[in-house]
Amino acid sequence: MSDWDTVTILRKKPPKASALKTEQAVNAARRQGLPVDTQQKFGAGTNKQHVTTKNTAKLDRETEELRHEKIPLDLGKLIMQGRQAKGMSQKDLATKICEKPQIVNDYEAGRGIPNNVVLGKIERAIGIKLRGKDRGQPLQPPGGQK
Repeated sequence: MSDWDTVTILRKKPPKASALKTEQAVNAARRQGLPVDTQQKFGAGTNKQHVTTKNTAKLDRETEELRHEKIPLDLGKLIMQGRQAKGMSQKDLATKICEKPQIVNDYEAGRGIPNNVVLGKIERAIGIKLRGKDRGQPLQPPGGQK
């Protein structure tokens, strides 16, 4: 035989996964004695979108209200007094500390979520200590105490 008459198959693609799952393929595998693994998917073929999970009862038993910690109202008053003593509006203070005016408004009203970075900026801008035990005292310049 010459080389022109021989056929060389370089690569034969294996059957796709979907072809292996057909009833015909499963029956053929059973006849050959190969192990066949079958699984039923949870909720397959049903329209169950709102299925109760095992954690639902645990959530129902939970009595504590989960909320973010808020700025205390006395801290909001301190910010307001310090800002007014410097003659600044909420917008001026917000511009000075590079934050949105809404954040200053929320902090003064006691609605803001405490953020030490923002509180530190406000402390430096109004010159009043807002964190720690000596809250409301004038802020010492860095290196002032020895």
